[in-house]
Parts: sequence; structure tokens; C-alpha cells
Amino acid sequence: MPIQIRFSDLDALNHVNNSYHSQYFDVGRINYFEAVMGSKVDWSKIMVVIVHIEIDFLEPIFQGDKINVETKIISFGNKSMKMLQRLIDTQTGNVKSICQTILSGFNHSNNSSMVIPEEFKSMFLEFEKD
Repeated sequence: MPIQIRFSDLDALNHVNNSYHSQYFDVGRINYFEAVMGSKVDWSKIMVVIVHIEIDFLEPIFQGDKINVETKIISFGNKSMKMLQRLIDTQTGNVKSICQTILSGFNHSNNSSMVIPEEFKSMFLEFEKD
């Protein structure tokens, strides 16, 4: 998914402030969930929440760079799933940053962790096999 770099994303060094990488990954995550589910997502009904985010900043992003965010699920556990995302310069192929996110099964009605249902997992596994 292409990312639009806004002037307000830039810092005093004239590159995208590291805090905005997280927002770019959020946009990619939303787009990914909508692609997997085939429609706009009602986030109050999603059965997972983010419990851990880890970002490695490899190269600066500058205004005018053409950046895409790539997103995929790389593993499932019983109560969690691990997502891998990358910000990539489409002109050079250079990876600008890498994000690993762990999402945990979550029951909104009683505010507690839960096993991720098989039908939820299967949507992602089916999407990823292509």
C-alpha cells in the first residue's frame, strides 16, 4: 500500500520523524485487515488487540520518497498472531524500517484474553497462501 508523506511528518533534519513510521504501519494494518476480511472493518468486533510492537529504523525517509508499506501475518499461536511489516522505498527497493507486532486474542464482552477462533485464523491463512 502506498504511503503519502505529509509536510507535517518531517522533523528538523528534514526526514520523516520516527514516530510517524508507527502511523504508517497502522495504515498498512488497517488496509491488510480490510483486504483479508473483504470489507470495511468494525474494530469493536475484531477479536485481537495489539500487545507488543517492535520497530527497527534502518534508513531515513525523506519528503519525495515513494514509500509502500507491506504487511503480512507470519505466525499464529493459540492466543496470539505475529505480524511483520516493512516500509520500502519503491524506487530503490531499500527497506526503511521493519515492524513486528504481536496481536493477542481478546474478548471485548468480558475484557479478557481468549483463544483466537479457528474461523478467524483461517481467513488470514487463506489470504496468505496466495
